[in-house]
Amino acid sequence: MPNTQRPGHEVDPKLLEILVCPITKGPLDYDRSRQELVSRSARLAYPIRDGIPIMLADEARRLDDSELKR
Repeated sequence: MPNTQRPGHEVDPKLLEILVCPITKGPLDYDRSRQELVSRSARLAYPIRDGIPIMLADEARRLDDSELKR
């Protein structure tokens, strides 16, 4: 899937501090290189598009076992 992040569209660090996984209500890890918020407990990666986290399970990418070990 192409990276839709454009230069100048950074995620607000304060937003990252308060966001949680909508399914587990657990913490999220910011993967800057893939522009995703990762919920290891839900095994999902939520995309960030144009600096906006898309916190919908239907839009999230499933994580495989190798990605959970990182």
